[in-house]
Amino acid sequence: MHAAMVGEFMGTLVLVIVGNGVIACVSLGRSKGLGGGWIAVATGWGFAAMAGIFTANACGSADAHINPVVTLAVAIATGDYSKVLPYFAAQMLGGFVGSVIVWLQYLPHWAETPDPWHKLACFCSHPAIPNVPKNLIAEIVPTFTLVFVAVSIVSRVARSGAVAGSLTPFLVGGLVWAIIISMAGPTGTSMNPARDLGSRIAHQILPIAGKGHSDWGYAPISLIGTGIGGALAGLLIHYLHII
Repeated sequence: MHAAMVGEFMGTLVLVIVGNGVIACVSLGRSKGLGGGWIAVATGWGFAAMAGIFTANACGSADAHINPVVTLAVAIATGDYSKVLPYFAAQMLGGFVGSVIVWLQYLPHWAETPDPWHKLACFCSHPAIPNVPKNLIAEIVPTFTLVFVAVSIVSRVARSGAVAGSLTPFLVGGLVWAIIISMAGPTGTSMNPARDLGSRIAHQILPIAGKGHSDWGYAPISLIGTGIGGALAGLLIHYLHII
C-alpha cells in the first residue's frame, strides 16, 4: 500500500503541475502563453492526465486513479473500500503540492495579473454564471462521463492484453481533452477534488500577490457534484459488471 500511495501522490502532483500550469500559462500577465485560449487548456489537461497516469504507474500505483472520485467509483463498483482513505490522502496532498509548484513556477507573474479571478482559475473551478442547481449539474455530468468512460477504457484494454495496456494513458488523456473542450464552459468542471480542493487550499494559504478570496462558497458545489458524478458512475459500472 505504501508504494501505491507514493504513486498516487506523484501521479496527482504531475497531473496538477501540468494541468494548472497550462491555465497559468494562458491566464497570467506577461506570460508568453497569455491568451492561448480554451483549446490550449483542454490540450494541456489531456496531456496532464496522460503524464499523471504514467507517473503513478512508474512510482508504484498500478491503479493510477490520481482522482478521489475515481477511487470512490471503483470502491462502489467492487465493494472494496480499503484503498479509499489512503488514496484520498495521497491524492489530496499531491494536488496541494502540485499547486504550490505551479505558484513557484509563475512567481513573477501573479503581481502582473490584475484580475484575481484569473489567478483563482489557475487553482480551482468557479462558475461563469453562478446558479447552484445548474452548477451542480455542470459538475455531475462531466465527472460521471470521465469516470464511466475511463473505467470502460481500462476494463476493455485490460482484456486486450499487455501491449494494448500501454495505450491506456493516451486514451484517458484523449477523454479528458474531449470532456474539457466540450463540457467545461459553465464552471471549468472540477472532475477531481484533489485538484479542486487541494489547489483551493493552496490558493488560500499561499502569499499570492493580489489574489482575492478563494471562493469557498463554490467549494461544496464542486465537491458534492463530483462526488455524485463519481458515485453514479460507480453504481452503473457495478450494475453493468464492467469491472
